[in-house]
Amino acid sequence: MNALVTGGAGFIGRHLAGRLLAGGHRTVLLDDLSTGSSAALESVLDRPGLEFVAGSVLDPDLVHRLVAGADVVFHLAAAVGVQLIVDSPLESLRTNIHGTENVLDAAHRHGARVLLASTSEIYGKNTADALREDADRILGSPLKSRWSYSEAKAIDEGMAHAYWRQKGLWTVIVRLFNVVGPGQTGRYGMVIPRFVDQALGGGPITVHGDGSQTRCFCHVGEAVDAMIRLAGHRGAAGRAVNVGRPEEVSILELARRVVAVSGSASPITFVPYENAYGEGFEDMQRRVPDITLARQLIGFDPRVGLDEVLRQVVAERRSAVPHAR
Repeated sequence: MNALVTGGAGFIGRHLAGRLLAGGHRTVLLDDLSTGSSAALESVLDRPGLEFVAGSVLDPDLVHRLVAGADVVFHLAAAVGVQLIVDSPLESLRTNIHGTENVLDAAHRHGARVLLASTSEIYGKNTADALREDADRILGSPLKSRWSYSEAKAIDEGMAHAYWRQKGLWTVIVRLFNVVGPGQTGRYGMVIPRFVDQALGGGPITVHGDGSQTRCFCHVGEAVDAMIRLAGHRGAAGRAVNVGRPEEVSILELARRVVAVSGSASPITFVPYENAYGEGFEDMQRRVPDITLARQLIGFDPRVGLDEVLRQVVAERRSAVPHAR
């Protein structure tokens, strides 16, 4: 098939491109390089069947031109990361909402399927034991920039579902739960690369809040495999599907495991949320996916555990930073 990956220079986009190329699919990557990295694409740029286009999903003419040649669009382009959302809420809202509208409009005109990458942030402060796709959203005040990403992605999902229901556009929504692995940057608040860099640098590992908040982490290789399979599965059309690994761990325990896996002597320190993100910041205490639907549709059964993810990230960061311990 011919695939277009928006946000193709980002962490997930690069891994997705590698998997698509390995499967023999012609792949076009679109990215404005505002947070992605062309240098990080070096491992795939010279491979047959790949084209990289520098540009934005906010450019409707460019989006229409690229979508016209695609059978399926993996729409990953978005402003991501807590730090970026808090620092640049207006730019984040524009990219996430208007960019998605451009992609959906172009896909409808040209008859391409769309996989929309959404997020577990959709569920907000819902602390259910296992969040199903029909779980209620519980959010804080819209005046707190922390929630603007969740709101924007909810609008994205609503638009995608409306295009499917009203216009017959083939869409599937994938709600990703903390996708992690080698090549991810901690620059925008991603916790595992941030902790690993701190551990290898010998400085303190900084845990926000008291560290009791829990998360689940899914290896990027397993996540992109699920995305590719869902993009071609008729039973996924018009649905939202959780993709994550339901191994729950507190952020404090995550910091301890980073210390153990890296062999670091770094102390663990605690930083109040307001010091990290500004006054009035809210976090989610818990976020655990129910992956029953993904298992039923495509047999999704993520096997890569957190310690293996940490070993891979530590090894990658050690090789990238010669002075890392």
